[in-house]
Amino acid sequence: MGTRPASHGGIIILVSFSVAFILTMLPIPEAYKIYRPEWITLVLIYWCMALPHRAGVFTGWTVGFLLDIHMGSLLGMHALTLSVVAYLSYKLHVRIRLYPLVQQSLIVLLLVTLSQMLVLWLKGFTGEAPGDWSYWYPSLTSMLVWPWLFYLMRAIRRLYGVN
Repeated sequence: MGTRPASHGGIIILVSFSVAFILTMLPIPEAYKIYRPEWITLVLIYWCMALPHRAGVFTGWTVGFLLDIHMGSLLGMHALTLSVVAYLSYKLHVRIRLYPLVQQSLIVLLLVTLSQMLVLWLKGFTGEAPGDWSYWYPSLTSMLVWPWLFYLMRAIRRLYGVN
């Protein structure tokens, strides 16, 4: 009587991306905006690692497209970058899951930095490139947030039997 039946958990995945969008849109003081982690990218990496048969390149493209619409950015810019991150997370998920969280955090740093580099490259075509090093701070904060997000998402996945 005490266990929940295993479910496919599509609603849990959808809710986690919704929460990531809310955290991305949440108004915070201007001085702290440069430190905001890349919540959507982190959630995408988690689901591509944990359930590669449920989240992949199409998920990355869809979420990125919605992010493009929200940000008012060049249509397809985040869709492309999150698709690349999803592809790499999918291809490397077996290796990444074997690493301790410290090493996973370093891989997350690389994936988020790659995503930011692609965005920077695409923004360069439109003349919107940022001018200082603070552009890279979200990569560092995403790396620092990863262990806590990983444990939280894993607990939620296990609690609701998402498979």
